[in-house]
Amino acid sequence: MNKNTFKNLLVVALVALMPYVSVAQRKANWQNLDLKLDSTFGISTERAYKELLKGKKSTPVIVAVLDGGVDLNHEDLKRVIWSNKKEIAGNGIDDDKNGYIDDVNGWNFLGGKDGKSVEFETLELTRLVRRDNARFAGLTSETVAAKDKNDYDVFITNRAELEKRLITAKSNVQGIAGFKYVLEQLVKKMGVTNPTVADFEKFKPEGQQEERMKATLLDILKEMDFKTFYEGQIVAGYKQYTEQVKYNLNLDYNPRDIVGDDPNNSTERFYGNNDIKGPDALHGSHVSGIIGADRTNDLGIKGVADNVMIMGVRNTPNGDERDKDVANAIRYAADNGAKVLNMSFGKAYSWDKAVVDEAVKYAVSKDVLLVQAAGNDNANIDVEPNFPSRKYLDGKIATSYIVVGASNYKDDESLKAEFSNYGKTAVDVFAPGVRINSTVPDNNKYAEEDGTSMAAPVVTGLAALIRSYYPKLTAVQVKEIILKSVVKVNHNVNMMKGAETVSVPFSDLSVTGGIVNTYNALKLAATYK
Repeated sequence: MNKNTFKNLLVVALVALMPYVSVAQRKANWQNLDLKLDSTFGISTERAYKELLKGKKSTPVIVAVLDGGVDLNHEDLKRVIWSNKKEIAGNGIDDDKNGYIDDVNGWNFLGGKDGKSVEFETLELTRLVRRDNARFAGLTSETVAAKDKNDYDVFITNRAELEKRLITAKSNVQGIAGFKYVLEQLVKKMGVTNPTVADFEKFKPEGQQEERMKATLLDILKEMDFKTFYEGQIVAGYKQYTEQVKYNLNLDYNPRDIVGDDPNNSTERFYGNNDIKGPDALHGSHVSGIIGADRTNDLGIKGVADNVMIMGVRNTPNGDERDKDVANAIRYAADNGAKVLNMSFGKAYSWDKAVVDEAVKYAVSKDVLLVQAAGNDNANIDVEPNFPSRKYLDGKIATSYIVVGASNYKDDESLKAEFSNYGKTAVDVFAPGVRINSTVPDNNKYAEEDGTSMAAPVVTGLAALIRSYYPKLTAVQVKEIILKSVVKVNHNVNMMKGAETVSVPFSDLSVTGGIVNTYNALKLAATYK
C-alpha cells in the first residue's frame, strides 16, 4: 500500500469528487478528548491525565515506528527520540555489535552504504508480475506445464489487475490536470491568489462549468482555505497519480540497487544505513507525533503517551514495502528494546509471508505488542487479503497483535471513517483517524492527515501509556485491556458498498465493536495484579 493517506481524487467533467470533507466543527486535539465532557468521540486521554495519572510515576517505553522515516529534529519530537546508549555516533564502528553500524536512533532498511535511500518503490503486485513475466515468457495456457498451471493463472489475473490500475492512474492524471487548469484560469480571472468564500460569492460565473466550479469551492472553503485545498488536494493528487504511473505501477522501475542487497534473499539481515529520516519523513513523523509528541512543552500538539522514546525504523517507501524489510524491521525493533511497534502500512499481495510470520513470532516471544493499521480501501479484510497479517500461514494467530480501523469525531452515522477497512474478525478496534493534526518534517511544521495510518498510532500511544504506568503487564495483557475497555457503539453507521450507501451496525465492523478509551483502559489496568 502506498503509505500516503491522500484518498482517491477523481475528476469527472472537470468537477472534483473530493475526499471526505466534513463541515462539522472539530476541536483541537480531538483524538484525545472525551465524548461526554467534550462532545467529541476521542479516546479520553486528557481526562485520564487529569483524573487518573496526576502524581503517578512512569517508566520510559521504547516505541518503534516502522515507517517511511522520522524527523528527529522536530521541536515536538526531538526530546522523545530514542538514543542507543551502546553506540558511539559517527565513528563508523558497530559498537554494540548488533550488526548495524552507528544505529544511534534506529535503522534504515531502505538505505545504501553510500548514504542514499529508496524513496519510491513499485507495488508488490508490480513486482510479482515482473517476476512472473520472466518465468512464463512465451508460454500460454496451452503450453505451460501442468505443474505450473495454477501459478500461471494467478500471473494472468495479476497482470490484468496491474493493467487496469495503470489505466485508471493515467486517467486520473489527465482528469486532475484538466481540473487544475480550469481552476487556475478561474482564479486568475478573479484576480486573487488565495480567494476566500467572500471572493467566490462575489464572483459571477460565465457558463455551467464555472458555476459548478464555484459551487464546489464554496462547499470546500467552509472547512479549509483555498491554498490548503489547492496544495493539499489538487497538487498532491496530481503528484500521487503521477508517481503511481512513473514508479508504483511501472514494470521497468526497480530502485533496489540503491540498497545493494539481494532482494530475493529473505534471510539476509544486515544491510541499509542509519539515516532514519530518509527522503520523505512526512508519514512517519506524523505517526510519531500522534504517539508521543512532547507533552511537557507549550508547542504544537500533545501525543497520547507522555514517557516514550521513539525508535525510527525505516522500511516503508512511497510504494509497497518488501516483506524482507518488514521482517527485518520487526526483528531490529524487538532486539533493541522496543515494547510496542507501530505498523501503519499494508498491502494486498505478499512476496514472502513466511519470513514476516517468523519475525512476528519472534517479537511476540520477546513480549512486544504489534499495532497495525487496517488499511484505507473501505474493504472487509475478513475476506480481502491484507498483509502483513496476524494470522500465520499455519492458521494460528499472533497473540500480541492489534489491528486498528479509523473512526470519525461525531457519534452519529458518520462515525466509521469512510475510507477505513473493517472486519468482524480481522479488525480489533477503531480509533480516531480523520483530520488528525500532528508533526510533519522540516521547519517544525504540523498538518492534518486522514487514514488508519493515523488511527493505529493512537492505539500504539495508548499501549505505550499503559506499559509506562504499569510496566509489569505483559504485551498480551495490554492487548486484552485495550480490547476490553473500548466504548461500545450501539448504533448504525453509513458506509459505501459499491455505489450504494448502506446502514450497518458499528458492532459488525470489528471484534470489539468499539472505540478505544484511555480512561477506561487505565482504570482496568489498575485492577491487574
